[in-house]
Amino acid sequence: MPSVAESKIEPAGGGSAGRRRRRRDTLIVVAAALLTALMAGHRLIPNIRGLGSLLDSGVPFLGLGVPLLAAVALLARSRIALAAVLVPALVWAVLFGAAWIPGGDGGPVQLRVASQNLREGNPDPTATVGTLAGTGADLIALQELSEDADESVTGRLRERYPHRAAVTTVGLWSRFPIRDFVGVDTGLAWTRALRAVVAAPGGDVVVYVVHLGSVRAGDTGTRDRTVTALADRIRQDRAERLIVLGDLNTATTDRKIEPLTALLNDAQADAGRGPGFTWPAALPLTRPDHVLYRGLTAAYAKVVRTPASDHRAVTAGFR
Repeated sequence: MPSVAESKIEPAGGGSAGRRRRRRDTLIVVAAALLTALMAGHRLIPNIRGLGSLLDSGVPFLGLGVPLLAAVALLARSRIALAAVLVPALVWAVLFGAAWIPGGDGGPVQLRVASQNLREGNPDPTATVGTLAGTGADLIALQELSEDADESVTGRLRERYPHRAAVTTVGLWSRFPIRDFVGVDTGLAWTRALRAVVAAPGGDVVVYVVHLGSVRAGDTGTRDRTVTALADRIRQDRAERLIVLGDLNTATTDRKIEPLTALLNDAQADAGRGPGFTWPAALPLTRPDHVLYRGLTAAYAKVVRTPASDHRAVTAGFR
């Protein structure tokens, strides 16, 4: 029989195995806390070289960390770690879960709109707009419209959409008369937005077709200035019924879009389902394409896959 000195006595905490479990649990708890802090406090990250804006746009994807941590906690058979993972899961559900609840009331629709970044160099713009026309849209707004594409698109849409307004690379085709239109300066080197007055059912609707400044790695300054310029213009616009259609080069979770969302409603948030991602078309990871509005009621909002473009289209119905 071995002596006491020769016996291997385990401490109450389980010795090295217990310490390893505690370290593992601590790591999971810390990771869950960091994930929670990023999701709940992403707006507190300074927007240095566009970092905060980038984090804002990508924050819905932080939720992917929840099932990963949950799987680790389950494999570890740790109730403490699993309980900790429930916290970021709850925060994500509060922040983004409502987007998956169907919105809109599905009531009668008086005006249907569609917006598409056509894509510069689109090899088949008529196929792209043919799909848009197939949605039953009354208004079709296009961005990145080249001269060649403009001609072929107009030919394709002329019969159903006899009314047209275009300024440089943005255009609007309408089933209803366009009373007048004008280019809108958003602070770019050339005019890349327009304002049109459409004689829609129930009264005139002012429609902006917009392509805001692009974002470059580490530089969102041009985009940010164009957001502010557009917001200033809309703030001064006295139209009761107003719709903004276009590629705003930012997601609605981005703090930099707040000058616009403070003035207008978001059709996807009000009447859509899911995040409504539109870019890149093959596997959308964000939503730069928007339908914003005021003075109307959104009945539905959808994302439509169209051929030959690197963006998916956005559609909405109003009354």
